[in-house]
Amino acid sequence: MSFRATFGLSAALLTLSLAASPIAAQEAIPDSGETLGPVTNLPLPRFVSMKSSKAFVRRGPSQTHRVDWEFKRRDLPVEVTAEYGHWRRIRDRDGAGGWIHYALLSGRRTALVDQEMISLFSDPDLRSTEIARLQKGVIAQIVECIPTWCELKVDDYRGWTPKTGIWGVKPDEVFD
Repeated sequence: MSFRATFGLSAALLTLSLAASPIAAQEAIPDSGETLGPVTNLPLPRFVSMKSSKAFVRRGPSQTHRVDWEFKRRDLPVEVTAEYGHWRRIRDRDGAGGWIHYALLSGRRTALVDQEMISLFSDPDLRSTEIARLQKGVIAQIVECIPTWCELKVDDYRGWTPKTGIWGVKPDEVFD
């Protein structure tokens, strides 16, 4: 067998083995249409929050990569878009992204108020009693979400708001 034929066969086998490798960046589940991360087997993209009040966002998935900026808000919601070992590629509300070590992230769900002012209601109904108003930039804990509303908790206030006024939850996401 010639060198060219051997090299061509090796390259083809390498290509096939890489395509079937579990190291692939993302893995699709056949029936759900959902993409799962190769490390955690959790959905991508997904929302999490900042565990620390100080976290470096790097250009790549290692400590040797340059720090592009620093997050300074604990509980800020961010969206995980990729995984690589102990690193997660994230993006914030403005679309700015980078890599962060997984230990600096929390599974605790939070939302960022995305409109100038939103109201918290006693029930998921605009005709129910208004409990509080939250200004743009306030971070709230997400308690529960139904198709178009989320229940939020901020300090001693707990109430429902339409999803359209917050960032940190997918429009069709439902959980309790």
